[in-house]
Amino acid sequence: MKVLWRENPFSVTLALGFIAFGIGSWMYINYIYQSYFIGAFHKFPEPVAKQLRKAIFYTNYQMDPKLALKYYKEALRVAAEEGMDPFSDEIIGVKIQVAALMEKIQQYRKAIEVLEIVKHDCLDWVDKRGSIPGNEGDRTRILGKTVGISVKLGELYGNQYVMEKELAEERLVWAVETVLRESQRRQQEGIKPGEGEWLSNEENGATLEALANTYEAKDQHYLAAPLYLQAIALSPVTSCHTTILMNNLSISLAQQLPPLEPGQKPLPREVMVSNARSWAEKALAVAAKITPPERTDECDVGCAVATHNLGEFAEMDGNIREARKRYEEARALAKAIGFEEGLQNSDLALKRLEKT
Repeated sequence: MKVLWRENPFSVTLALGFIAFGIGSWMYINYIYQSYFIGAFHKFPEPVAKQLRKAIFYTNYQMDPKLALKYYKEALRVAAEEGMDPFSDEIIGVKIQVAALMEKIQQYRKAIEVLEIVKHDCLDWVDKRGSIPGNEGDRTRILGKTVGISVKLGELYGNQYVMEKELAEERLVWAVETVLRESQRRQQEGIKPGEGEWLSNEENGATLEALANTYEAKDQHYLAAPLYLQAIALSPVTSCHTTILMNNLSISLAQQLPPLEPGQKPLPREVMVSNARSWAEKALAVAAKITPPERTDECDVGCAVATHNLGEFAEMDGNIREARKRYEEARALAKAIGFEEGLQNSDLALKRLEKT
């Protein structure tokens, strides 16, 4: 080796590089194979896993929707023959993966159709078998899955290619009501033996947030605000997403126009803006206290948005000097983190102030 190195240093270095690359590639391929093609399907009987590997290959590695769907269907057929529980996490997961495939190829109606069938079947199981002694744990698990499916349906119905806003709201309202009803039942009656844990605080909060986002998109801020407030209560103080929720709440509070009862006076505008400003300032304070590894890009985006919101609230109060200062700060923050939407919004706000 020493002789070779002295006589051909470049060739030896190149050869060693190729050897190292080959070993690294072999190890990586082996890792992928063990993790995704073997480990991912260890809970399935081998005949089912065999079909799923083909389906995943034609979904993620060599995109062919027709072949992928063929093998997903075959996997479900073989699973039934093998006696797998059709309401197990594994089989429900396969059906959800089929819907994800449909969404991936922009067949949103097909994705909705698949998830509506899964939701209907799950609710049918809960209604007919959920109260049978011994099924307490499965009821919790299946009902929780159904909540998640309903939230996803709300997202699909509400996207720009489907635009079924009423159906989106209906699915999300059902999810929120189910989450709150189940949580309340457990508080009042206690957790029954075998029921297990219900959805986590973060999952409950995400359900509330999804419905709040739908109301906000419809300018029904008086309905969005209490949902954001509940979601904040369920979100960890050390989570950067809490700052996003606080920003959303501040925006809703500033734009609330709830329907009034006869003789009822609307909340003074200055009070609404003051409440909104308070939550934007809280968002900045929370983000400032979060440090790595908990700190993520959401904290930086949240700071930029909160600062911009404070500019808008100052503008609502007629304090143009303060508004300009906040917009400039928000623009600098957005530029520093590559937040294009924030940068554009700040530029538009500053141009608007130039005309006043």
